[in-house]
Amino acid sequence: MTAHPPLLQSFIAGRWLGQRPSQALHSAVNGSAVASTHEESIDFGEALEHARKTGLPALMALDFQQRAAILKALAKYLMEHKEVLYAVSAHTGATRADSWIDIEGGSGTLFTYASIGANEFPSSNLVHEGPAMRLGKQGRFAGTHILVPRGGVAVHINAFNFPVWGMLEKFAPTFLAGMPCIVKPATATSYLAEAAVRLIQQSGLLPEGSLQLVIGSTGDLLERLQAQDVVTFTGSADTAAKLRAHPNLIANSIPFNAEADSLNCAILGPDITADDEEFDLFVKEVAREMTTKAGQKCTAIRRAIVPRRHVDAVAERLAARLSKIVVGDPALETVRMGPLASRAQQRDVEERVALLRHSADLILGAGSAFAPQGQGVGEGAFFAPTLLLARDTAAGSPVHEVEAFGPVSTLMPYDDLDEALALAARGRGSLVASLVTRTPAVAARAIPVAAAWHGRLLVLDREAAAESTGHGSPLPQLKHGGPGRAGGGEELGGSRAVKHYLQRTAVQGSPTMLAAVVGEHVRGARVRESGIHPFRHYFEDLQIGDSLTTHRRTVTEADIVNFGCLSGDHFYMHFDEIAARQSPFGKRIAHGYFVLSAAAGLFVSPAPGPVLANYGLDTLRFVKPVGIGDTISARLTCKRKIDRNKKDANGQGQGVVAWDVEVSNQEGELVASYDILTLVAKKPLE
Repeated sequence: MTAHPPLLQSFIAGRWLGQRPSQALHSAVNGSAVASTHEESIDFGEALEHARKTGLPALMALDFQQRAAILKALAKYLMEHKEVLYAVSAHTGATRADSWIDIEGGSGTLFTYASIGANEFPSSNLVHEGPAMRLGKQGRFAGTHILVPRGGVAVHINAFNFPVWGMLEKFAPTFLAGMPCIVKPATATSYLAEAAVRLIQQSGLLPEGSLQLVIGSTGDLLERLQAQDVVTFTGSADTAAKLRAHPNLIANSIPFNAEADSLNCAILGPDITADDEEFDLFVKEVAREMTTKAGQKCTAIRRAIVPRRHVDAVAERLAARLSKIVVGDPALETVRMGPLASRAQQRDVEERVALLRHSADLILGAGSAFAPQGQGVGEGAFFAPTLLLARDTAAGSPVHEVEAFGPVSTLMPYDDLDEALALAARGRGSLVASLVTRTPAVAARAIPVAAAWHGRLLVLDREAAAESTGHGSPLPQLKHGGPGRAGGGEELGGSRAVKHYLQRTAVQGSPTMLAAVVGEHVRGARVRESGIHPFRHYFEDLQIGDSLTTHRRTVTEADIVNFGCLSGDHFYMHFDEIAARQSPFGKRIAHGYFVLSAAAGLFVSPAPGPVLANYGLDTLRFVKPVGIGDTISARLTCKRKIDRNKKDANGQGQGVVAWDVEVSNQEGELVASYDILTLVAKKPLE
């Protein structure tokens, strides 16, 4: 009696759905059935209602800081249970190194966004994109921008090649932004995405309704979305175009972000010779991008653009390197490249290579000698590394139109840098391109031109090589996406990705009203002064707008001389009476950093207290010069509080406070402006 493969289930409205098997999913290595989708249809009305009525309120009960802490805990949990995912990932044909990118790369993205949330977002659900700007002459009317959670649901439709990373790199910024997610992985490798979601649910860390999983079709999900929702897609450019034109998405102006497969390229600079270290770096990079994940990366190098005089040498070295790659069952220690994700994908790559060969010659490819290592691999989805040389590189040639989503790359010769850049642009937009050069002038000329057609650009030389993460590695801190054929979207990019899921709104009103809305002090707003110095308040008792106006200090020549001797700064504007008189200021002026130091002396409360440390200044500007005989004073105002829920080694709670500082002269004119960041203690534990 034949055993049935494990049944995959969707996670909808807080329960696992699916009892009857439907489509069998097969191992990419040996063709055996490893899982089955479920037959039951999903009620997407129920899924959306659960996200809106349960997930959204639960997420909004938390702030950015709290959601960041959950992401960090979830990343730790997944790392502790990563071997569960590695075991499942083997069925996709991924080697251990390939799976590392997907599994630990996904957890690493969670860690990164946990850090971004903790360091760059407030302990609230409103981001102030300041500073506020005066809109009236008297300072009674002002405007600013805020970012708030959209109040909708994010639908993420993912590709087959990175079932874990592809899900988590979208989930992390969405969760941080306070949006519940409905995730739909590509069916071919959905068994790995399902395993990851089961771990996530088992962790018990996520608020209910914040993550749902769809195995199989999206049915009428897109038809049910509303204006505050968001759709993201990763996959083919053709499918992206169809989804973008969905009538409901258009009718409700629902944001749609696409990250599509593209004809990424690498350019070997015209300055490189066959003896340069950069020549070998280029060959290694192309070979690595062809064979990592068997070339099934949306960022893989599809077009290798090389000086015509080096085409033969590049082809020879690249073919020699690729010939050494052992292909077969990733379970074998000697294997360095596994199969494609499915037999369907194998057939698709074969068809696309045939199209490419209409305008390109085969340098290295499958032949009768191709024999993947391992038992039962005859039923697997293996494809040999294939290197082509373009005969026709004119616009419209298949090499600029057809992508074989596997271990396939095409060499393209060029005669000068302008032609190389033109060839790169004929891909009509890509996620990433690399320029290998050792000459800064070449990079300075090429990158601004190439930037119009590519979402990310890597300049690779021997200096960067030691630490470079490589052509095909999107990083959470940097934008992932590209123009044109690549989808025109943006993912990742640090805090930018979070802001994609927030609504930006302009707000106008009096400074006092704006301060109340944004939760931080706005210049011109009403303040509160009392007999208690603001530095004497614990974090919990300190209120936005608590303020202190200091006593005055008259700047003397002795101040300038002493500060110059102490700092070693003897710039002529401070010490040369004749030269200073001839300057635009018409007189000797005090050092800007003396003004800064003198202001600190005016507002600091010197005795021990809740303020533990000053760890930086933001937005420092010296607005007007301060001369000998000028009298300065300062206003210190509590501007912003961020509770990062941290404690010291003794369990004492701490928070971060930003103080607005205005330094003025005897005429009431602003001479210096900045924010001070301090660590402030919470009340002692009882």
